[in-house]
Amino acid sequence: MAAPKKKIAVMTSGGDSPGMNAVVRAVVRMAIHMGCDPYCVYEGYEGLVQGGNFIRKMEWNDVRGYLSEGGTLIGTARCLAFYERPGRLTAAKNMILNGIDALIICGGDGSLTGADKFRAEWPSLLEELVSTGQLDTKQIEPYRHLNIVGLVGSIDNDLSGTDATIGAYSALARICEMVDYIEATASSHSRAFVIEVMGRHCGWLALMAGVATGADFIFIPEKPREDNWKEEMCQIIQKHRGWGKRKTIVIIAEGALDRHGSKITPEMVKDLLADKQGLALDTRITTLGHVQRGGTAVAYDRMLATLQGVEAVKAVLEATPETETCFIAITENKIVRKPLMAAVRETKQVAKAIEAQDFDQAMALRDTEFSDQYKSYMMTTTMGLDQDIHLEDAKRMKIGFINVGAPAGGMNAAIRAGVAYCRSRGHEPIAIHNGFAGFARHHGDEPLGAVRKFDWLEVDGWASKGGSEIGTNRELPEESGMELIASLIEKYKFDALFLIGGFEAFHSVSQLRKARSKFPSLCIPMTLLPATISNNVPGTEYSLGSDTCLNELVAYCDKIKQSASATRRRVFVIETQGGRSGYVAVLGGLGVGASAVYIPEEGISLEMLNADVKHLKEVFTKDRGQSRAGRLILVNEKASKVFSAKLIADIIREEAHDRFESRDSIPGHVQQGGVPSAMDRCRAVRLAIKCIQHLEKYGPTPWKSPESITKDPLSSSVIGIKGADVTFTPMEELEGSETDWKNRRPTSTHWLHNKEVVDILGGRPNYPLPERSLAGLTAKDAKRGLIQE
Repeated sequence: MAAPKKKIAVMTSGGDSPGMNAVVRAVVRMAIHMGCDPYCVYEGYEGLVQGGNFIRKMEWNDVRGYLSEGGTLIGTARCLAFYERPGRLTAAKNMILNGIDALIICGGDGSLTGADKFRAEWPSLLEELVSTGQLDTKQIEPYRHLNIVGLVGSIDNDLSGTDATIGAYSALARICEMVDYIEATASSHSRAFVIEVMGRHCGWLALMAGVATGADFIFIPEKPREDNWKEEMCQIIQKHRGWGKRKTIVIIAEGALDRHGSKITPEMVKDLLADKQGLALDTRITTLGHVQRGGTAVAYDRMLATLQGVEAVKAVLEATPETETCFIAITENKIVRKPLMAAVRETKQVAKAIEAQDFDQAMALRDTEFSDQYKSYMMTTTMGLDQDIHLEDAKRMKIGFINVGAPAGGMNAAIRAGVAYCRSRGHEPIAIHNGFAGFARHHGDEPLGAVRKFDWLEVDGWASKGGSEIGTNRELPEESGMELIASLIEKYKFDALFLIGGFEAFHSVSQLRKARSKFPSLCIPMTLLPATISNNVPGTEYSLGSDTCLNELVAYCDKIKQSASATRRRVFVIETQGGRSGYVAVLGGLGVGASAVYIPEEGISLEMLNADVKHLKEVFTKDRGQSRAGRLILVNEKASKVFSAKLIADIIREEAHDRFESRDSIPGHVQQGGVPSAMDRCRAVRLAIKCIQHLEKYGPTPWKSPESITKDPLSSSVIGIKGADVTFTPMEELEGSETDWKNRRPTSTHWLHNKEVVDILGGRPNYPLPERSLAGLTAKDAKRGLIQE
C-alpha cells in the first residue's frame, strides 16, 4: 500500500496585496509537482478556525488564471478567535481532521507572528485535543510536528531582512500612476497638491514615490524634518517656483510625524501652502487610500511571488521539528530562507525607534537602498539651496551626458538625477544629443548644435517620461571616426563622460578605452549606466528599462490570454524582444504563466516542437470546458533562425487538425514601454547619482595626467547591481572574461534557472534539447564526411 501523500495548505492573511494569487498558484502547482496534495484555507485564520468547506483540496486547473487577478481569490479576514487559545485549538483540530501538518502563510508581520505562536503551541494543543476527548492518540500520531513557512505579503515593504515584500512595487506603481495624472492637472492650473499615501510606520512608499515622480517635498515617519520644516518646505517650493515650475507636489506618508512625535497632517501642509501671507498657492489634498492596494500585480511582484511560493514548498518539505520557523525573502537578487522571528523583532524595533524619537536608529534599521534613495532624493530636491555641498571652482568638472543604443525606460530619469546632482555640486552637465552620430556630424549645427547645456526647467519634467529626450543612436565611436570623436572631446574640454545605454554603449566604452593609447584626450574617466530592455550588459544583473519592458509584455499577454480564453481552445505564440538574450522571454513567462518559452540560450528543434504540440493536444483533450482555457507560448525573436513565432503557430495549427486554434502575435516596440515603471525610475536616480559621484573623484582636467587615468582600471567602468551590492566593474575586466561578444550578452546568466520554474508551473513535460551546432572547420569537415561525430 502506497504511503499517504504529504498535505500542504496555503492561506493568505492580513491586508491583501497584489501578488498573493501568484503565491497560491505557485504553491498549489509546485506541491502537485513534488507529489503532495495541496489545500487552500479560505478567509485566512477565520477559515482555519471554521474548518469544513473553508479548507479545500486543490487541483492543477483550480488555479488557472490566478496570475492576472488582483487581491486574493481565497480571501482574507480578521479573526479574533485565533488570538485566543480555544480558537487555535479548533484550528489545530481542523488541520488534523484534514491530515495537514504543513502550512504556508502569505501575510504581514502580525499574521506571521501568529503562525509562529501556533507552531510553538502545536504539541500542547494536540495533548489538549486528546485529553478532552476531541481526538484520539491514533489520529494525532502522524501529525506530531507542524511545519510553517511564511511569505511576506505587504504593500508597505516594512519587513526587515527582505529587499521587497510581495505587493510593494505594485502599490508603488499605482501611486506613481496617480501622481502622474495629478501632475497634469496641477500644471494646467499652476496648483499645489498634497498627496497622502499609506505607511504608518514605514515611509518606503512615500519615499520611492517622491524619488520616482520628482516630488517637491516628502514626509516619512523614519526621518522627520527639523523643527523649521515649515520654513524649509516653503523655501524649497519658492525656489522651484522661481525657476518657473508650474506645479507643486508634496507626498506625505500617513504616519508622518515631526521630531517631537506630533502628527503632521495633509491639512496642516495644505494650510501652509495656501497661506495668503506666504506662498498663496491654490492647494488641493488627495488621499489615495485603497486604490494603492488595488489592481493586478506588476511583473516584478508576479515573479517574486511565484519564485517565493516555489521555494516555500521546498522549505516546508525539508523542514524538521528542530528547524526554526522561516520566511522566504529576496536579498542579493536571490530567493533565500531567513529566520522569521528575528526579522519580526527587527521590524518592530523600527516602530519603537520612531516612538522613542531615535530617528537615526530607525533609518539605520532600514536597508541600504532606503537610505541611499533618501540621500538621492534630498540631493535632487534641495539643489542650489545647500551651499555646503557646493565644490570650490577648482574642483568643478564639465561632464558630457550621452545615450547610446535603443531607448529604454528610465533613461530620462537617470539624466534628470545626474543633472540635478551636477548642479547641486557646481559641475557643468552638457548634453550630447543623438549619440555619437549626433556628436560627430551635428556638434556645430546652427542655431542648435548637438552639444548644448541642459535647461533645468525642461529636464525637471523628465522623471516620468519614456524614451530618450536627448535622443539616442546605435552608432559606435569607431563608426563615427575615433579621431574625430577624440578631437571633439578635446574641443569641448570634457572632463568626464557619462554614458547610458545597452550593449552598444558597452561596446562604445570598450572602444574608447582601447583608443586611449593613440588619443590622449580620451584619457578621461567614463562610466556606463546600463539601460536596455534586453538586460544583456555584462557587469550587472539589472538594466534600466527591463522592468518597464516586462510590465508592458505582461499587460499585453494578459489581454491576449483573455482573448484566447474567450474564444475557448486557442494557443497564442508571442514573439518577445531581447536580442540574443532570453531574459525578457523567461521573466515574462514567469509573469504570465506561459506553457513554453523558447530562448536563444537553448535554441529550438523539431523534436522539441513535436513534444510541445503533443502536450498541447493532451491538455486540450482533457479540457472540460472550463473558462480560462487559453494558452501562451513565448518565443524570443532570435531563438532560432528558422522557427519564427509565425512558423511555430502554423506548425501547431497544422498539427492540431482543427481540434484547437493557434495564432501568432508580435508586440514589437510596444515592449520599450511608454511611461517608465516606478522601479526603473527609482533605480535610475540612485544609480545615476552614484555614477556622477564616481566620476567626480577624478577631478577636472584629468587628461593633463593621462598615465594616472590609464593605470586606473576603474577610470572606464560599468555600474551594476550584483546581488544586493551596487558595484563598479572595470571595463577591461568585463571585456576580457565576462562578455560573449558574438552573442552580445554576458557569459553567465543569473536568471536562467528561472526557466525550469516556468516549465514546471506551466505543466510542460520533459522535452529533448536541441543539438549543439558545429562551427568553423569542424562543421566544414563534418559536411565533407571527413570526421565522425
